[in-house]
This record gives sequence, structure tokens and C-alpha cells, in this order.
Amino acid sequence: MIVVTGATGNVGRPLTRALAEAGHQVAAVSRNAPAEGADGVRHVAADLSESGGLDPVLTGAKALFLLLPGDLHATGADPADLIGRAVAAGVRRVVLLSSQGVATRPFGRTRVALRGVEDLLRESGLEWAVLRPGGFASNALWWAESVRTQRLVAAPFGDVGVPILDPADIAEVAAACLTDDRYLGDVYTLTGPEVITPREQAAAIGTALGSPVRFHELTRAEAKAAMAQSMPAELADDTLDILGAPNAAELRISPDVERVLGRRPRTFADWVTRTVAAFR
Repeated sequence: MIVVTGATGNVGRPLTRALAEAGHQVAAVSRNAPAEGADGVRHVAADLSESGGLDPVLTGAKALFLLLPGDLHATGADPADLIGRAVAAGVRRVVLLSSQGVATRPFGRTRVALRGVEDLLRESGLEWAVLRPGGFASNALWWAESVRTQRLVAAPFGDVGVPILDPADIAEVAAACLTDDRYLGDVYTLTGPEVITPREQAAAIGTALGSPVRFHELTRAEAKAAMAQSMPAELADDTLDILGAPNAAELRISPDVERVLGRRPRTFADWVTRTVAAFR
């Protein structure tokens, strides 16, 4: 059995589906588990921020995809405890969803915590792989309501781009690491195939819709005020630093998706075409 945490999210959902379609038994863990799932998938409601919340699911599991929820980075939380519990339960393999920022901007509080989990995983005696994705194409869903109602994308730094990637590519790389010994013991930096700006993303959404989408550039202060409604102000500032002034490492197109999957990463346009219903 393979345990997938964050199973209803942008990465966990396609990962769960891919593993089940390949014939694996999957325990799909989320805080609010759906009532029904696909064949081979057992949905489990569990809260990773509660000590021992994952223990019943880990018993008998051979592999774990570990996505740490935001509150496990809060002061006083102990995300590394999950690695110890996996070892105690007899799990043999852990694939950790980390962040590109662990390497490119290593001194933020969240990234220090993630680095600590990465280091503990390497030293745990488990089989392991670490995934460090950059920005997600699915972050464009923040604009879905304004696109539906106004055909408008409002974002800061309209002409500053980064190589965002499709979460489905992260899921496919994770599935390979969970099931194929060739990809163990390595760190994978995951990006999309091209640098794309918010203005270009708006145009791609318009193309997929067959209807022009206007772009309005927000000031940094306006963007922070909007982001702070759903994330800590410190994290909003951190995100805006990257979006407004990506460094050379954050602009680099990584070969790792192609190295694992044998194909180029999907483009933002590919992602929009697949999810265009969210913007209608």
C-alpha cells in the first residue's frame, strides 16, 4: 500500500489517480476525505498536525508521499516527527514534497523547517526522494472568479516571469519515485519548460476561452493585501520577493521532469486547456 497525504490537492489528486490506475493500493489521506473513491483507493480523514494522526494509516504501508500542510510550519510544530513515525511503522520509502526555495532562498522560516525535514529523511535509513518544485500553474486559479465575472486578471509584476509547472507533472514524478528504484536517493528540482509572465498567462487563459482576458497590474502593496487574507503576511512578502525579482536559479529551466518522465514538462497553455472549465 502507498499512502498519499494531501490527496485532494493539486498534486495529491492526480498522484492518487495515477497510482490507482497503475494497479497500486492507495490510502488517500486528507483532512476531509470524500465519501467514495476509485477502485484501489481508500480515502482516510486524518490531520497531520495532530501527533499520531497518521499512525493508523502508516501501519502496513510500504511507501509514503509526504506533503506537509501549512500549519506544520507554524512555531512549535514538529513536522520531522512524521518521518520518525514512518520509520516506526515500518514504511520503507518516503517521497517528500519540498520547495525549490530550500535551495534558492534558504533562510526563510518555512524553508529552514523544510531543510530540516529533508536532512532528517536522508539520515533516517529509509529509501527516499525529495521533490523541489517551483511555482505551480494552478496558482492561476486565484484569478478564476475575476476571469469568470470580468474577463480580468489582476496581478503584480505583469512582465516578470518564472518557469511555472503543471502540478500533474509533479504527480507523475512523485509516482515514479514511489514505485521505481531508479529514482531513489536524489533531489529533483521541478520547473515548467518556459518562463512565462502573468500578462502572458492572462493571454493564454483568453486563448483557451476563446475570449480576450484583460490584464491589470497591481502594486506590490495591493497584491500583499489580497494575499494576506489567505496566508501569513511574512509568506506573502516572501512570495512577492520571488515573483518580483526571481534570481538566476529561479529562472533556470530544470531538466529533471524530462530526466524522470522522458518528455518535456507540460506548458501553462496545456494546463489551462485541461482546466479551462474553472474560468468559464
